[in-house]
Amino acid sequence: MVIKKIVMRMKASNASSLSSSSSSSTTEKTQGSPQNVKKSLHRAYSSAIFDGVVRSPNRSMFYPLGFSSTDMAQKDLIGIASTWSQLTPCNMHIDKLAREAASGATEAGGKTLIFNTITISDGISMGTAGMKYSLVSREVIADSIETVVCCEGMDGIVTIGGCDKNMPGCLIAIARLNRPAVFVYGGTILPGCYRGENIDIISVFEAVGSFSQGKLSKEELLAIEQHAIPGPGSCGGMYTANTMACAIEAMGMSLPNSSTHPAVSLEKLEDARLAGRAVLQMIDQGIRPRDILTKKAFENAITVVIALGGSTNAVLHLLAIAHAAEVELSLEDFDRIGQKVPVLADLKPSGKHSVADLSQIGGLTPLLKRLLDKGLLHGDCLTVTGKSLAQNLENVADYPPFQTIIHDFSNPIKKDSHLVILRGNLAPEGAVAKITGMEGKTFSGIARPFDSEEQALEKILDGTIKKGDVVVIRYEGPKGGPGMREMLAPTSAIMGRGLGKEVALITDGRFSGGTHGFVVGHICPEAAIGVLLLLWKKETKLLSMLKKKKLHYT
Repeated sequence: MVIKKIVMRMKASNASSLSSSSSSSTTEKTQGSPQNVKKSLHRAYSSAIFDGVVRSPNRSMFYPLGFSSTDMAQKDLIGIASTWSQLTPCNMHIDKLAREAASGATEAGGKTLIFNTITISDGISMGTAGMKYSLVSREVIADSIETVVCCEGMDGIVTIGGCDKNMPGCLIAIARLNRPAVFVYGGTILPGCYRGENIDIISVFEAVGSFSQGKLSKEELLAIEQHAIPGPGSCGGMYTANTMACAIEAMGMSLPNSSTHPAVSLEKLEDARLAGRAVLQMIDQGIRPRDILTKKAFENAITVVIALGGSTNAVLHLLAIAHAAEVELSLEDFDRIGQKVPVLADLKPSGKHSVADLSQIGGLTPLLKRLLDKGLLHGDCLTVTGKSLAQNLENVADYPPFQTIIHDFSNPIKKDSHLVILRGNLAPEGAVAKITGMEGKTFSGIARPFDSEEQALEKILDGTIKKGDVVVIRYEGPKGGPGMREMLAPTSAIMGRGLGKEVALITDGRFSGGTHGFVVGHICPEAAIGVLLLLWKKETKLLSMLKKKKLHYT
């Protein structure tokens, strides 16, 4: 009952804003140009906590926290929103980054308070009932950051995220608050190694499928399990966490090239320290997040997600962030931009390389420069540096010659977007397919319907699912699940059994950023509130035509 109540709050939570700044934010929005910034926001919110005789009791609470009378009277109060936790490798190191961010803000003349919000681990919850809480955690993160910042009168914030839902949760809070803010990504994990080959968490999921078919021994499966995660950081391919980190950088809400630095690198510590400094600069220059989070900025984010071959979750998360920022964004925007932007990055899950590999050849900024030079990015968008995107990229060097991670425009991985918005009698309100091109342009097969992820996974692993089948997983949408779980275990089992090109999977649930193959998710309306998925019976024929962007059953 609790989760159902929470899920029902999700849409209302996105629309609400308890921020004390919300009434003024509309009048203070600008159009993303450095020339449009407002006057200094010095102590714009903390003065309500610190100033005047009547606030003497309030001030008394700060002395044990290390504040002096001068601090309270003269310095900006900066919150450091940390998602540190021992729950997951994605976040186990973020306490260090929070301290670095606090040091940077202190050096720049601010006074800081570090506070925590939650995180969950998608990797640990995946395939279990606990995954129903994953998307909900995004809202809890956003709500909790907003609550603390508004309660304590913070003038600016640095938010630090690691696991998948951290990034959109932090950005939703930043957009609602509209106070000077910088996002810091906790950083990608380094690859694991097994028998001389780089592996990661997706390797383990797919190994389960291989084991079920007798391709791996129990000892080999255990060895892969034990070597896939070598230390701190988020899952290492262009999965959801790395996708959203790059999207946030493209939007201008994090520092240049910070999205690709590994979690254990010295550069990542520097990212955090510089973010602390940057938020003070934003206060001085009067820059608010909604000056940055314009429609053009979201279009830049979509462009970069496509060029990188990023996660389908970016669609859902960018729509939610845009809603919080009061920017109109729709599936049609993804479709429109996708027609002109190619997939250029040979990154996992569909490609060969990790984001740590991308960092070694220069990170994200050379790709941004290429996209800008090609006219595919809006260079006039304001960023947290106080400069435009184009200004940030002026002196960026191109990738080294002969690298194979980022392809040239003349030789793309795919000539248009891998994120395909489908419609048809199965999905009249839309669905999202993740297609790199290797899967083909059409898929026709017999539907094999299941009413839960667990039912489908069992039949995939026991060999019931054969070539030419379409696995249909119903009642996994936001209400039907509830919670809209990610179908990583079934899709990985399909790949692990060698059926990635012969079996399709469609669902009203979501997919992990690690999913690849012929997959269609986010089907609307979902089975719990629509009739289309309810009508599916065994032997129903499915036809997906990617070129015409149709999804039909007969």
